Amino acid sequence: MELRHLRYFLTVAEERQFTRAAARLHIQQPPLSQQIQELERELGFALFTRLPRGVELTSAGAAFAVDAKGVLDALDQGIANARRVANGQLGSVRIALTSSAAFHPLATAAIRQFRATHPDIAIDLNEINAAGIIERMMSGRIDAAFLRKPIETPPELRFDLLHEERMVLVLPAGHALLVRPKDKRQRKSNEQPQVPLNALAGEFFIFVRRPGAPGMYADFIRACEAAGFKPDVVNEVPRMSSAINLVAAGAGITLVPASMQRYQQESVVYCAVAGDEAFSAPLHLVTHRESANPAAARFSQAVLDFVLKEYGAETQ
Repeated sequence: MELRHLRYFLTVAEERQFTRAAARLHIQQPPLSQQIQELERELGFALFTRLPRGVELTSAGAAFAVDAKGVLDALDQGIANARRVANGQLGSVRIALTSSAAFHPLATAAIRQFRATHPDIAIDLNEINAAGIIERMMSGRIDAAFLRKPIETPPELRFDLLHEERMVLVLPAGHALLVRPKDKRQRKSNEQPQVPLNALAGEFFIFVRRPGAPGMYADFIRACEAAGFKPDVVNEVPRMSSAINLVAAGAGITLVPASMQRYQQESVVYCAVAGDEAFSAPLHLVTHRESANPAAARFSQAVLDFVLKEYGAETQ
């Protein structure tokens, strides 16, 4: 039995006549009659009662028609679903974010927008450090990721720069650097404090664990060394929120992307590094250059389109 036999049978059942059914199927009537007879012989029972001016279903034929239609409907639905998967309209995308990328409004807004416009694509979202993201992407366990400044950029992966933002210092409230004798002017209530780079010599630093964020502090460390000192890193933590909490506890100071200021911690103060423009925290979208997942390709393009629309030239 072939699928065409089922289609022929159902067409005859609907038309109740071989002539009209043959015309719908674009075949001659004799071959159609032969196909139905072959199907009846294979099934072992009659599907139709032949009448002088047409046919009508037998009881067995009527029962078989219900299941035959179900088979063809299921096949059509399967084809439609497979086509949607191939077009990236149905499926799933495994996405990872570093903790600091998760705080950037761009990343979360892009994912939220994609969910709204592609409700049939399931999203598996996880927070992983940068080194873990690269390792899992190389092993095929992640389809796309948002991270900051990777130190490893395998050629199999594509890194799209989405946005550049400044890094800011995080000091415990009441820190001596927040009240400098040479700063005589009254600072406005909404103005961010500024701290000279060379004033940081001798401070204890808390960084996100490397290689968890290996490229994040490279520019800052080089600038400190150029200023004549090397940052004294006394603690390394898995997440930036942990670093901010340790700063609040008085364990040292840290440096984070500006968007981390959304992490409200009453016991810390976010400060700019005075007169310096070099410390940046780029946000990247990482994808596979050759992906077998059409939904992931659609997600990647949707993110790039969203960033272009919402951020425009600021993304580059």
